Amino acid sequence: MGEQPIFSTRAHVFQIDPNTKKNWVPTSKHAVTVSYFYDSTRNVYRIISLDGAKAIINSTITPNMTFTKTSQKFGQWADSRANTVYGLGFSSEHHLSKFAEKFQEFKEAARLAKEKSQEKMELTSTPSQESAGGDLQSPLTPESINGTDDERTPDMTQNSEPRPEPTQNALPFSHSSAISKHWEAELATLKGNNAKLTAALLESTANVKQWKQQLAAYQEEAERLHKRVTELECVSSQANAVHTHKTELNQTIQELEETLKVKEEEIERLKQEIDNARELQEQRDSLTQKLQEVEIRNKDLEGQLSDLEQRLEKSQNEQEAFRNNLKTLLEILDGKIFELTELRDNLAKLLERS
Repeated sequence: MGEQPIFSTRAHVFQIDPNTKKNWVPTSKHAVTVSYFYDSTRNVYRIISLDGAKAIINSTITPNMTFTKTSQKFGQWADSRANTVYGLGFSSEHHLSKFAEKFQEFKEAARLAKEKSQEKMELTSTPSQESAGGDLQSPLTPESINGTDDERTPDMTQNSEPRPEPTQNALPFSHSSAISKHWEAELATLKGNNAKLTAALLESTANVKQWKQQLAAYQEEAERLHKRVTELECVSSQANAVHTHKTELNQTIQELEETLKVKEEEIERLKQEIDNARELQEQRDSLTQKLQEVEIRNKDLEGQLSDLEQRLEKSQNEQEAFRNNLKTLLEILDGKIFELTELRDNLAKLLERS
């Protein structure tokens, strides 16, 4: 295996809604492991996350990608090959910052690897292009049409030899005309060959363009198949990790179930508190109404008490006046009684004397 995990963390995975391109759609029900992988054979970096046996993230990092922090615990990046946008929700800002730092680091490494690969391709493609250019140009060279200098030399030498003076055994004029027609036929043949070679060159150029398109399609198909093979290798290589992950998921599920029970108990408690609060509110309203009634009655009683106090004060004043009058009357009676006593004593004394 040339691909190994080099950094892992846990996060909730989301993808952008392909219909609205606005809303986030969760691809995992809980936090899953998200890992950076490095393929040493292809010299590429990838982000991979599995939910069970399903790959919910399989994104190859390219120099054009950008990881954006949209909040303190959430980040996202766009993958043009997968035609989607991935989002990760972390448990803390520290985990988000660490993931973003690794993304930038591996993005820079991918850029350097791409530049080195392009330099190697340019170095290897330059000689082949030169040789291919020479092959394409060869059909149109004068040597290919009219022959090389060595091939033309005998004819040129033969034609350049001084012609002998006509003798009695010289060829007739009709024989010279036949030779001229022969060379005209040869020239026409050469022109036809030149036209055929030109047409062949144009056809070969069109075939080269077609072959380039087919090669690009084959490369794209090979990339897709290699990506699929890599996914399958990743799935097979992470069998033990999946088992461990499954155990972690079961523990997480148990923790979530316990947390859910605690939350349900808390909800029930809160409901009871709400009911008690409602009852207390009703009692408070009733007591408030009664208090208002008592205050009204208290005001009435205060009015009555004030009236009674005034009447009592008036009665006390009358009693005080009556007491004073009675005291005066008693003093008068005491005087009268004293006078009657003296009168009785005087009458008694008179009776004794008589």
